[in-house]
Amino acid sequence: MSITHLLILGLAAIAGGAVNALAGGGTLITFPVLTAVGVPFVSANITNTVALCPGYLGATIAQMRDLRGQSLRLWFLIPTSIIGGVGGGILLLHTSDHVFAKTVPYLILLAVILMALQDQIRAFLLRKTGKTETSPFHEAWIILPILPAAVYGGYFGAGLSIITIAVLCVVINDSIIRLNALKQILAFSINTAACIFFLFSGKIVWSAALVMAVCALAGGALGGWMAGKVKPLTLRYIVIGIGTIVALYYFIH
Repeated sequence: MSITHLLILGLAAIAGGAVNALAGGGTLITFPVLTAVGVPFVSANITNTVALCPGYLGATIAQMRDLRGQSLRLWFLIPTSIIGGVGGGILLLHTSDHVFAKTVPYLILLAVILMALQDQIRAFLLRKTGKTETSPFHEAWIILPILPAAVYGGYFGAGLSIITIAVLCVVINDSIIRLNALKQILAFSINTAACIFFLFSGKIVWSAALVMAVCALAGGALGGWMAGKVKPLTLRYIVIGIGTIVALYYFIH
């Protein structure tokens, strides 16, 4: 891979890391750039997953305090997340570039829709978690919807955070802050499991992954600095617009 391509990918990763820190949806920037510089679809998705994985660790550490008292949940949700993440990785590796290329527009469109409805989803979750009655479901039932969400995360991942927090609130009756902390560690578990599995796939473009990982961390720090200067809603609309254009491009081509 040329220096020019690595420079382009580094800039995309900085933008993706900043977007993830501010509004989410960084994959909608980094993945198309990987394919634009000539990385095959499946390899681009795997490389992107490996490159952006460190960002989930930072988000998890930031909310460790809100995980107190949730150890029982973690005992059955983390293994579920790991199994689902590896399952999604296996599914991806058994998908040809031709088939995955046809699937990508729909996956990106799903992520765009989730981002567009993020406020409505958040409002629903706040109403849901604001209730005081006990959930009619045992919390262990959360394994059933978390497993397919984890498979999706291992397979593609864009919009995973929104899917996970929505799923958690269906069964678990708790504050949105504590559930968001739970979401962070589950997303980290899903992506880490997929990344470890991908290490043996032979499909990671390491030069791109290493450059993007460093730049994504820098972008995350930049996003934290910009948090008080840029309206997340404005940035989210920009990402939604970019994602829509990318999805339409992939549909046409």
